[in-house]
Amino acid sequence: MGKAKAKAKQVKGKMKESAGRALGDQGMQAEGRGEQMMGKTHEAAEDAAERMKKSGR
Repeated sequence: MGKAKAKAKQVKGKMKESAGRALGDQGMQAEGRGEQMMGKTHEAAEDAAERMKKSGR
């Protein structure tokens, strides 16, 4: 997953969390938070991979 897709997953998760909050759907809120966390994790992994490439490893 690229950095752009990771950011998109975070945005999608934020929207889902907000929609869940507006609808009073705690399951949807939790799902949205989960998607945000997955996006952040993938973004951090991409950052780490970039740093490894730059350091010559």
